[in-house]
Amino acid sequence: MKRKALRAVAGRAVDAEAVAARARELGVLGWVRPTGEIHAEGPPDAVEALIAGFGDAEQVRVEGHEQFGIRGVSAGVFVVQEHQATAHHYDLRLEVEGVMRSWAVPKGPSLDPAAKRLAVEVEDHSLAHNDFEGTLGDGGVIIWDRGTYEQGGRVAWPEAIERGHAVFVLHGEKLRGGFALQRTRPGAKPQWLLIKRRDEEAQPGSDIVGERPESVVSGRTLADLLEPHG
Repeated sequence: MKRKALRAVAGRAVDAEAVAARARELGVLGWVRPTGEIHAEGPPDAVEALIAGFGDAEQVRVEGHEQFGIRGVSAGVFVVQEHQATAHHYDLRLEVEGVMRSWAVPKGPSLDPAAKRLAVEVEDHSLAHNDFEGTLGDGGVIIWDRGTYEQGGRVAWPEAIERGHAVFVLHGEKLRGGFALQRTRPGAKPQWLLIKRRDEEAQPGSDIVGERPESVVSGRTLADLLEPHG
């Protein structure tokens, strides 16, 4: 099916819930912000019907959105902590209903949509743990990235997590744009894939954990933290 993608700005605040409901009626994917910016993709007639009244629209590339969501509304905080323990990994934590839902990502997050990262679901943590940076026994933790995030998808959170497919947008110092968590194996330690979505923040071929190893709080790397001092 031929698809078209348009982006427009209304120049005024809009009823984002009404726009999103209309988009879903039309079968249009993308997103809207309450400030009036809209990205719509789908059958040309449906996209143009949704955009009508928003003013001038610019044709842009199709990004492959799975839903029509509302952006610009924070769902809480997120943090990625680089952790040297028995095994080196990165802990991705998203605030959901007052706790930090957590996944251990051995290779760390990526901004490359082609890089599908294994993420093992682990126990929830308290929000107080988000600020921890320091040594732990022979290992240690740095705050590799942090910020706020928006929940996406057609299914409300936390049900989206329970169903095994959660879409979200990160606003961090290093990680930005859309991501998805897809559960691939249930069980005592469910396995997921963490995938960067193909949007304007994607960086194909990049290695963000290698390029930006430092803590966003102290500027130290994990190696700096663990280096013995005599």
